[in-house]
Amino acid sequence: QVQLVESGGGLVQAGDSLRLSCVASGRTFSRSAMGWFRQTPGKERLFVAAISWSGDKTYYDDAVEGRFTISRDNTKNTVYLQMNSLKPEDSAVYYCAFDYSPVDTACTRSGCYDYWGQGTQVTVSS
Repeated sequence: QVQLVESGGGLVQAGDSLRLSCVASGRTFSRSAMGWFRQTPGKERLFVAAISWSGDKTYYDDAVEGRFTISRDNTKNTVYLQMNSLKPEDSAVYYCAFDYSPVDTACTRSGCYDYWGQGTQVTVSS
């Protein structure tokens, strides 16, 4: 079992920045790919960013490329999502996800991930 706890969400204005954190416990974090997804009411959960277990490979949705940065600290079992130049359309509940992966890569599909956090709300006002 893996427990994931996100934090760092909040209400900000357009153009502001936020950093989300996700702390994992319960299983080998350093051999896991980690992802961030987001969801708005009535819509499907969408890919935002992912990172391989080494941190060498990162993947982004086109909508956030250049504004968001995913990173991880395996000594702290934590993955981060730095979000800059936020837009109202970035408003959503953000979820982190865990995929035990012996290969140093990451998946961009939600179905790849075995464990999910409870989500943290990000609201960007115009």
